[in-house]
Amino acid sequence: MSLREIVRWPDPSLATPCREVSEISDEIIELAQDMLETMYAAPGRGLAAPQVGVLSRVFVVDTEWKDAAPAPKIFINPEIVARSATQAVQAEGCLSIPGVTVDVARPDSVVMRWTDLDGEPQEEAFSGFAAACVQHELDHLDGIVTLDHLDASDRARVITAYEEQQV
Repeated sequence: MSLREIVRWPDPSLATPCREVSEISDEIIELAQDMLETMYAAPGRGLAAPQVGVLSRVFVVDTEWKDAAPAPKIFINPEIVARSATQAVQAEGCLSIPGVTVDVARPDSVVMRWTDLDGEPQEEAFSGFAAACVQHELDHLDGIVTLDHLDASDRARVITAYEEQQV
């Protein structure tokens, strides 16, 4: 396993929808393991493949490790199969947009289906912070970042502040 460099916004790869993973190869297994190591070192709670420069539909999360024992999950070709009608607003940070936190309204619970590293189909319901986290990472696979959830004036204000802190 090795740490990978985290791609920073406005890198165009962060706005590019990712391709499906056709087979769980050694390369995909290594990618997932590297992503977990990179996420923990960052330290984050989720990381999507485009954030390390790979345009494949893979993301990793561990929403518990900062408060409890690590519980990593690896998602290959994830999709949301059900969403709650109710929404919650969470302050979301992003490893690719360091120093920026954006309030994002999302369904407060989702059911996600994906394939694990053994090629087995998985399905799980997520709520609260975990629901926001998996939706955030799925957004990355679709070329969407937190800034894309803002209206034009808020987006311009946040981008200006981000650019000022980068110099």
